[in-house]
Amino acid sequence: MKHILAVDGGNSKTHAVIVNESGDLLGQGFSPGTNYTGTGPALFLSRLQSAVDQAMNKADLQPGEIDYVQYGLAGADRPEDRVILNQLVSSMPFQHWGLECDTLQGLRSGSPEYLGVVIICGSGTNAAGRDKYGKTVQIGGFGYRFGDAAGGAFMAQETFRAAIRSWETRDDKTMLEEMVPKELGFSTMGELYRFALDNQDFSVPSALTHVLHEAAEKNDQTAISLLRNVGEELGKAGKAVINQLPALHEVMIPIVLNGSVLQKGKSPDLINRLKETLENNGIHDYELINSTILPVHGSVFLAFDALGIAIPYEKIHAHESFQIGKEDES
Repeated sequence: MKHILAVDGGNSKTHAVIVNESGDLLGQGFSPGTNYTGTGPALFLSRLQSAVDQAMNKADLQPGEIDYVQYGLAGADRPEDRVILNQLVSSMPFQHWGLECDTLQGLRSGSPEYLGVVIICGSGTNAAGRDKYGKTVQIGGFGYRFGDAAGGAFMAQETFRAAIRSWETRDDKTMLEEMVPKELGFSTMGELYRFALDNQDFSVPSALTHVLHEAAEKNDQTAISLLRNVGEELGKAGKAVINQLPALHEVMIPIVLNGSVLQKGKSPDLINRLKETLENNGIHDYELINSTILPVHGSVFLAFDALGIAIPYEKIHAHESFQIGKEDES
């Protein structure tokens, strides 16, 4: 019986799972994010080892009993990044392994043929694609300064800004003016504003992304507008990927939505604007795939592919610990 170790190393969390070739989940582990560009090499390895050790201990396996390891890692965006990451993971005690950017791991999680487009909106954002020839393209992923205008951190900041602008009467009133300070433990926006000014280490928490969704559900027009803007940005990123992979026009294009904002939030305002943006740019033959499975699935499937083993999709998809929001972090 072959054993597979799969790792999803994202910006905010690292998830390691061990499955056997029958699709049984034997163990899993969690640690903070492992984007080496932010953590540095030493902390990257420490966090990666922690998640892997937890999974190995729960599965009661030794490194020599793992037949293949698939790493899906944030930060593996450029060839020079991959050189560094390959050197780092080669120090792990496994003989056979593969490494892929977590973006393309996300594509594989929703595309059995491993082609199409993936649009990611988690703590950050990017988009990528792969055609039938194996050609890949990535758009974004390097932050606001490099053109990104989506992702949970960006959305939280826009939510905070909207609350301030409403309080100052620069813009129309929004319920975010009351919801934001309440979420952060303050009585008024003015109180929060003064605290943020007087405490230079204050940073806008990502939890405000949830507040943004809640306000939109209550029909707050400012919140709806912010979510639509993000949907448009994600649609533009998807369009850019397709423009650079013309072979995708030969098929019905799978467009996989990945990341917590898309997989947990599922805002109709955001999704509808994303679709409108694609279609306004002449992209009509596509299938939007917004699954409930965790990104680590992509690494599981890539490992099965590498070993040439048929994937027991039904069993893997049915396991509750592989579902968004149901992973066991105990």
